[in-house]
Amino acid sequence: MPKLAKRFDGFPEYVLARIPQQKHELLQKGVDVIDLGPGDADLMPPEAVTRRLTEAAQIPGMNRYGFGLGLVAFREAAAAWMKKRFGLTFDPMKEIVPLIGSKEGLSHLALAYMEPGRVAIIPEPGYNAYIGGTLLAGGEVYKYALRPRTRFLVDLDDIPADVLKRTGVLYLNYPNNPTGAVAPLDYLERVVKKCRELDILLVYDNPYCDMTFDGFVAPSVFEVDGARDVAVEFFSMSKTFNMTGWRCAWAVAKPEIAAALSKVKSFIDTGQFQAVQAAAIAAFESFDEWVPRNLAVFKERRDAAVVAFRKAGFDCEAPKGTMYLWIALPEGIASATFAERAMYDEGLIVLPGSGFGAGGEGFFRISFITSPARLTEAAERAGRVLKALTGGSRKREKAGVA
Repeated sequence: MPKLAKRFDGFPEYVLARIPQQKHELLQKGVDVIDLGPGDADLMPPEAVTRRLTEAAQIPGMNRYGFGLGLVAFREAAAAWMKKRFGLTFDPMKEIVPLIGSKEGLSHLALAYMEPGRVAIIPEPGYNAYIGGTLLAGGEVYKYALRPRTRFLVDLDDIPADVLKRTGVLYLNYPNNPTGAVAPLDYLERVVKKCRELDILLVYDNPYCDMTFDGFVAPSVFEVDGARDVAVEFFSMSKTFNMTGWRCAWAVAKPEIAAALSKVKSFIDTGQFQAVQAAAIAAFESFDEWVPRNLAVFKERRDAAVVAFRKAGFDCEAPKGTMYLWIALPEGIASATFAERAMYDEGLIVLPGSGFGAGGEGFFRISFITSPARLTEAAERAGRVLKALTGGSRKREKAGVA
């Protein structure tokens, strides 16, 4: 049996890896499954997107390699969106990097900036792609636990000075998956200042920037003076346009950083299907009319989920961003135990906080990706599990989601 590389032993289990098979087995047994695990809504993209894909796929040139260049019109559309959405100007040819979903870009970037002895600061709970890329590149992971005390923000002043001196990359993600927390602009200003002082690459993962509620408007990190010196920002079509399976995204950075990511990718892939990039242009064109209507659907679902889970005995706040509720569990109940009982006792799939790293213990995540009626039913099922595990006790830590 060939030996695995030592780095393989350091990979955490990916929280969503086993769930599709487990869900399939439950469905085969006739269980009425409510799946609130993935951030993957049961909604369609704009009609113009699917129509454009069909049209573009009939063009012979669209079916050939796109390479790193991809569809130039997609680069131009992404740059135009950055200008329209944030008032920021970027060169589409030198500062935009098309991606096959932001996950691969977030992981592959580490191959350009991480090496043995260099540290990546990674929020926990957080997206496992940050850890995966760092470990694949031979870097060292420093996990920062996101807790209510800091409103789920990474406070660099909490991190030991010797760690900061060796840090090459800081990963941030706001609006945040899984906590739903948001980052005010003055917070980002402090982070950018620190990264410039210490020459740290700030990787700002921003796929939920247009999934926000209650008047909150998520900024780009590049709205902060000096961010262009040290930051790269990732955007995705997945959440804003219900295009998770399309795997279409882009990164934005100054030419030197963009070129580094592009060079790594040149050894790994030969570009996104250009017809998908053509369809993404149609999504950008639909933004003004379509996004507010789609967001209203998510707000209705968020509000229904908050009411239902509170009624079922849980402490949770209405998040200002993302499609998630980060819900506290009573002290002494392991999140994995709660999630397993929910799945096998009630046919309800939620994600245990521990699946996002040890820093997520004490919470579980649900995605409000289905109808209000199903969300209400899900909360009732979760409430029965909570009652069974606590014997009716309702003493819990406050979640305090921003």
